[in-house]
Amino acid sequence: MKVELVTTLKRQATTILADLHKSKEPVLITEHGLPSAYLVDVGDFEFMQKRMRMLEGIARGERAVLEHKACTQEEAKESMRKWLK
Repeated sequence: MKVELVTTLKRQATTILADLHKSKEPVLITEHGLPSAYLVDVGDFEFMQKRMRMLEGIARGERAVLEHKACTQEEAKESMRKWLK
């Protein structure tokens, strides 16, 4: 992963962005020697957001099963039959 100082980002933003789009590699921005932010390609960020939403949905489903708040496929079919009549 590439690491850049915030002052370098201020001075060379166009070059850093061009490299980012070409390499698709995130850039860690540091301030005063400490990590401050990550700079990532828009497409990669949107992909990560989509993946995160999917994983959160799976986690909610697993939690529902553990808390006995889920139903079997047969129970779901029976419930839907009532709605579709």
